[in-house]
Amino acid sequence: MKIFFKLLFVSLLFTSCASKLGKVLKSKDNEYKLKMAEQLYVQKKYNQAQQVFEDIMPFFRGSDKYEDMFYKYTYCAYYQEDYVNAESLFKTFAENFPNSTRVEECDYMRCYCYFKQSPKVDLDQTSTSKTISLMQAFINTHPESSRVKDATEIIDQSHEKLEQKEYKAAQLYFDMGLFKAAAVSFSSLIEDFPDSQKGDEYKLASVKAYFRYAEGSIPEKQPERFEKVITECADFTDRFTDSKYLEEIKNIKFTSENNIKNLQNEQVKEASKR
Repeated sequence: MKIFFKLLFVSLLFTSCASKLGKVLKSKDNEYKLKMAEQLYVQKKYNQAQQVFEDIMPFFRGSDKYEDMFYKYTYCAYYQEDYVNAESLFKTFAENFPNSTRVEECDYMRCYCYFKQSPKVDLDQTSTSKTISLMQAFINTHPESSRVKDATEIIDQSHEKLEQKEYKAAQLYFDMGLFKAAAVSFSSLIEDFPDSQKGDEYKLASVKAYFRYAEGSIPEKQPERFEKVITECADFTDRFTDSKYLEEIKNIKFTSENNIKNLQNEQVKEASKR
């Protein structure tokens, strides 16, 4: 019974709100509608406020009230988490009111809407890449803005997300036994994210992948591929002189050199039998 009365109360409340909104929308008094739209906005009833703003905006276009109306209308979309529409509206605001004191804010919020659309790491990261380019454009356009610090942090977070996605793809190749693809992907991580704190970790993963690729190759291809491992080990040592993985790299290099010697000895034995 308690659930029934709660549902009944919610239903009556919704009906009452809808009825009140309907009366506002039917009114011919645009000033009254504007007052009600702003009241609904303050009450955080953004869906209703949005409907009233949308209804009266054509009548106020060109007036001194239009900018503030458009600004609040834009935030109605944002607060309802309609980030696609909000992004477009923030962009339009900056274009329609280029001399407004709110342009910087709307430029930033447009970028932020892309950031809010950024999905989980495993999904397509188009919005994340767009966030980086737009936030950088914001910094370049508004270098003195108090929002530059936030924009920079969002760029860093977005880079980390893209890095994590690329790392997961490389690791998946490795786990599937596609060692050459994994080696190339881990190497790309270093090139794509040169400031990453995990550069030596990615390089080690690449070396391991090249080693496994060589190890699983046919004997005729192994010497050449183990030479590639040795070259990658030397590159690691040159790049990451203080890495905690140096000893592990040294062992991989030593094993690769021994494998080449063993393969050469086998070749000599085979030749002597002929």
